[in-house]
Amino acid sequence: MNREPAGSEPGWNTGGHADFYDRCEAQSAGVAALERFAAIQAAVMRALGAPTRPLNVADIGCGAGTQSRLWASAGHRVAGADINAALITLARRRALEAGQEIRFELASATALPWPERSMDLCLAPGLLEHVDDWRACLAEMARVLRPGGALYLSTNNKLCPLQDAFALPLYAWYPGWLKRRCVRLARTTRPSLAGHATYPALNWFTYYGLRADLARHGMDSLDRFDMIDPRRLRRFQRPAFALLRALPPLRFCAHVLTPCTALLAFKRPA
Repeated sequence: MNREPAGSEPGWNTGGHADFYDRCEAQSAGVAALERFAAIQAAVMRALGAPTRPLNVADIGCGAGTQSRLWASAGHRVAGADINAALITLARRRALEAGQEIRFELASATALPWPERSMDLCLAPGLLEHVDDWRACLAEMARVLRPGGALYLSTNNKLCPLQDAFALPLYAWYPGWLKRRCVRLARTTRPSLAGHATYPALNWFTYYGLRADLARHGMDSLDRFDMIDPRRLRRFQRPAFALLRALPPLRFCAHVLTPCTALLAFKRPA
């Protein structure tokens, strides 16, 4: 089922700057990207337990398809979507070279090309900050998830001053009007500010705000600290980690010190 662009998006810019493509092509094939996606996969699978069947996995904002190929290698049925036509072409070529059957489609995150309740797991790392109508994006993820399905997302954390979306110090703490000015510059005369991205980071979030937004879609969220298995920590770290989980002020301080907001949300049974 193919969906048209949302009403707030009369058309999509599916192109991109050559520097942006070159950077994505190189980074997506690097060790750091593989390790990052493998860590996400391990955390998600720990939270899901041991599925008894292959999962239907949606990789939203899939880029060059590195994450998609990782999940396909583990035996899952994977579909990817991205707004960048050149990266979708690259993802298809790499999957073909790897002998993997992955459905990559050119689509906006606000108009996903999959039926309702068709996915067991949606993955959206590093996406939400780039989508102007991010609330429609959350609604689409909730739509395609089956009851009991899970959504993993990570995005910018506006509580933490450290970030790499813009080549500016302390950008996360800039007031909204100044952020909007910087975005306009990145889209016009200063594209290097945001790494030549066609859709530079527009939005900044907290875990607490996203948890409330997802609750309105019938989803219950875990934060990055809930996803950590204490048994994987060193013995001397476990008491401090137990306190962090037990005391909300300490957990809030830990969020302030973390550049990235990450969560795993489960869609409540119908």
